[in-house]
Amino acid sequence: MPRRDPVQQFVGRLAASLADGSFVRLILSGPRAGGGAEQVLARRVDLKGTPHLSLTFHHGTRDVTKNLAVDEGVRWIHEQLGREFSNALLGTTARDWQLVMPESGRARLLVHHPATTHSPERTHDQPRGTLLDYTAQDWLHGLGVTDAVGKVRAAMADKHRQIDRYLEILSHLAKDCGWHQPEPEAPRSSASQIANRKSQIANELVLADMGCGKGYLTFGAWHLFHRVWRQPVRVIGIEVRADLVEAANRLARQIQADGLEFAAGAIQSAPLPPVDALIALHACDTATDDAIRRGIELGAKLIVVAPCCHKELRPQLGQPEPLASILRHGILEERMAEWLTDGLRALFLEWAGYHAKVFEFVSSEHTPKNLMIAAVRRTKPFADAAAKQRIEELKSFFGLKHHALDPLLVGAEVRKLTSNPEPGTESEPPPSPAPETKDELGND
Repeated sequence: MPRRDPVQQFVGRLAASLADGSFVRLILSGPRAGGGAEQVLARRVDLKGTPHLSLTFHHGTRDVTKNLAVDEGVRWIHEQLGREFSNALLGTTARDWQLVMPESGRARLLVHHPATTHSPERTHDQPRGTLLDYTAQDWLHGLGVTDAVGKVRAAMADKHRQIDRYLEILSHLAKDCGWHQPEPEAPRSSASQIANRKSQIANELVLADMGCGKGYLTFGAWHLFHRVWRQPVRVIGIEVRADLVEAANRLARQIQADGLEFAAGAIQSAPLPPVDALIALHACDTATDDAIRRGIELGAKLIVVAPCCHKELRPQLGQPEPLASILRHGILEERMAEWLTDGLRALFLEWAGYHAKVFEFVSSEHTPKNLMIAAVRRTKPFADAAAKQRIEELKSFFGLKHHALDPLLVGAEVRKLTSNPEPGTESEPPPSPAPETKDELGND
């Protein structure tokens, strides 16, 4: 018996999934004709009680949406396969089907494990601009953010909003670093994925999330790179509390999160390989400075911190004129100490060759710990004398004798931190007491 044509098989799978309710989404990519859409995303929606396919055509600068009755939509997709687009990905709750149609060579139909086993909402209006789509449901549910059907729990609404905002920020920072891939690749079969992983291992990004707590944002970072962008990535969560590490690793194994791992350790001393990005959100007091130094030491292109407590500088803070008359108020002195601590952190990062940005992470109505410092390495570290002078002048003005990042001003320390470890080796700084940490959303 002759083998069925892969295109016919794919269309049959599409029609069957729409009929039995297992359809999740469909993506057409790899356009063959110039001037058309770069990608088409199809999802099933109910319009006036009738099932339709909602087609979103992604162009370079705009999106266009068109709704077709299911039968008409299946016929339209069949016409596009091989003629207008060379790749198609059908997601269902049972299997994912990938159709590859090279211009030279035979079409192939590949089968994969499903990205999700939950059907998405069928309503026409969907939340826009979120990276937490249906493919994030398994780990969000595992962490207690959503219920079994994907609905955000009322008590976790702020946390869900924080995770979503964090991924939005991280996606922009990744683009600044040159890591962003606008169009996610279709998933490969297991065998080819392993082979491709070996061939591209040199391009695998390594992200370390220090003091990661329960792992909300660690899972989120992995989700962004691995599932949304389908890029080779290794995400390492570091946390001092062994019970949280065990629980996070258990969930990672449960959802088969390839490239995601958690380890017990302190920010200053946990063994780590050279990293592309180091993240530390809501590490207490000088633990944020420890994270900044580790990021520089490990050669990170991107360092992201969201400071928590600010205890170091307030006892040292002088009252220089003309600020003395306002700094005698305790609340203003406290806020000045916080501002000065984080301002100096940004200046130290600039001295280390980074372009630093300080901005609001989430609205203060959700958490008062909402400041974020993001730094992307741009220039040779510790070479700009003016950057060093700005730090020394600011410290002198306020009478500060010590800041946790002061070792960066000392020549020997600079030479140590600019001597990056050999690729593939683990860095083990001298052990030191574990700092007080909180999870990445500010919870004890």
